Amino acid sequence: VTYIYIKRNSLIIACTTRFNVSPSATIELLNRMAKVFKDYCGILTEESIRKNFILIYELLDEMLDFGYPQITSTEMLKSCVHNEAVLVKPTSTLAAASSMLSMSSNKTKASSAANIPITMMSAKGGNSKNEIYVDIVERLTVLFNASGFVVNSSIDGSILMKSFLSGNPELRLALNEDLVIGKGGAYGSVILDDCNFHECVHLDEFESSRTLHFLPPDGEFSVLNYRITADFRPPFKIYPTIEETGSYKLDAVIVIRADIPDGNYGSNVII
Repeated sequence: VTYIYIKRNSLIIACTTRFNVSPSATIELLNRMAKVFKDYCGILTEESIRKNFILIYELLDEMLDFGYPQITSTEMLKSCVHNEAVLVKPTSTLAAASSMLSMSSNKTKASSAANIPITMMSAKGGNSKNEIYVDIVERLTVLFNASGFVVNSSIDGSILMKSFLSGNPELRLALNEDLVIGKGGAYGSVILDDCNFHECVHLDEFESSRTLHFLPPDGEFSVLNYRITADFRPPFKIYPTIEETGSYKLDAVIVIRADIPDGNYGSNVII
């Protein structure tokens, strides 16, 4: 028996097989399952799975048939799912971060505000707020030397959207006009090493005006994925110190210093 799994928010989503299946295809299926569960439950945690067990069981029954993947699209599953989600409130840490953000800026909502089940916004006569949430999520990979200087660094980012607009209108997203894909570009321009777009994005005006137009699907989706390897200022710096205190003993001291600009702050920092 072969076990294949992914981790999401301290949860392990796994599958077992007795056949020689493709690992990449299986991991892609698990990732799509995690996305669908989050779209229908609002948030993917242990508590949300426990309270929405019947809904998740119904989703699994529609997504898999005798072990074969069938429907993995959030939009196509809406006609097959009849159970309503139970809304789970965010944890105290996320709630505190949301309150700090709302106090600092009345025009900006925290990212946890988008953790709403898609079926809940369309129930009872349709959506009355007409909201759309846009999040820029970046994963930084930085290698420091013993003196604290950056040896290698890269950014893997995504522009995530979750639309609750009624009528499914066509949207336009304007990016930086000085955006350059590949090597080259003037000083101060935004240079992306490579990028890819969601299948719903039309690139007719991207080359001329750096504008994307698309019809947003149901649930959360990634409009643009990009990678940057140019020099940037990391938010934290690491200074390691190793001292040999005996023949078989080493003392390692790691100092982490925040290098965040004064106008910003860091929340939910875990070391």
